Amino acid sequence: MDLKTFTCRVLSENCYVLSEGGACVVVDPGFYSDEEFAQFLPLLGGKTPSAVLLTHGHFDHCMGVVRMLAKWPDLPVYMHPEEVISLKDDAEITVRLNLPGQRFDFPWKAVEDGATVNVGPAADGSAAAGDGLVFKAIHTPGHSPGALCWYCEAAGLAFTGDTLFAGTIGRTDLAHADYDSLIRSIMEKLILLPGATDVYPGHGWSSTIGREMRTNPFLEPFNEPAQDFDPDMPGVELHSL
Repeated sequence: MDLKTFTCRVLSENCYVLSEGGACVVVDPGFYSDEEFAQFLPLLGGKTPSAVLLTHGHFDHCMGVVRMLAKWPDLPVYMHPEEVISLKDDAEITVRLNLPGQRFDFPWKAVEDGATVNVGPAADGSAAAGDGLVFKAIHTPGHSPGALCWYCEAAGLAFTGDTLFAGTIGRTDLAHADYDSLIRSIMEKLILLPGATDVYPGHGWSSTIGREMRTNPFLEPFNEPAQDFDPDMPGVELHSL
C-alpha cells in the first residue's frame, strides 16, 4: 500500500491518499483553491480516486470535495449523517475567515458506526479480491457529533481526523462539541485497536495507538502499563485499568 500526505494551507489540515492496486482513497480533502487542488493532484499518481472518506464535516476537512466532484462526478463521498449540522455551519464560518465562495452542498453517502466500506477501483465501490481497500467506520463523537475514524486493518492504520492527535485530543470548545463524549470515544473505541496501529490525524504528526496509550496526557489511565505490557504489539487485550 502507498500512503501520501498533503497538508492544506488554511489550517494545516492533513489530507491523505491511500492506494492499493486499482483503489485510491482520499481522506479529508481540505484544499480551498483551484491552485491548491492543482498542487494536490500529482499525489494521485495518475489514478482516478475511488472514494472520499470524511472524518467529519468541518470546513477545513471538506472544502475540496466540490472541486473533486467537478472533476469526477461519480466519486462517492462517505460521511456520518450527524455531520449535516457541521456542513450547515461551514458556509458562514468560511465567509468570516475571508474564504468566500466555498461550497458544502455536495452529495454524500451515509455511514453509521461499525459499517464496512469496501473501496475498489470502480466508482461504485466494487472491488476484486486483492484489488481494493476495506475500511471500518468508527463513530467517535466529541469533537463533532458525527466524527468518524476510518480503520483499515490490512494497512494497520486509522485516520482519526480531529478525534485523536499525537500527544493530544480534539478541541471541544467548538459548537456541537462535547469533552466527555470525546474521551469516551477514544477510551472505549480507539484504544481497543491493536497497539501497533498507526494513527494519522487531521493535523500534525502521525503516532500509534500504543504510543498514545503510554504518553498522551489526556489518556492517563493508560500511561502506566504493567511491566510486561508492550502497547506497540498488535492484539493487545486490556483486562484491567
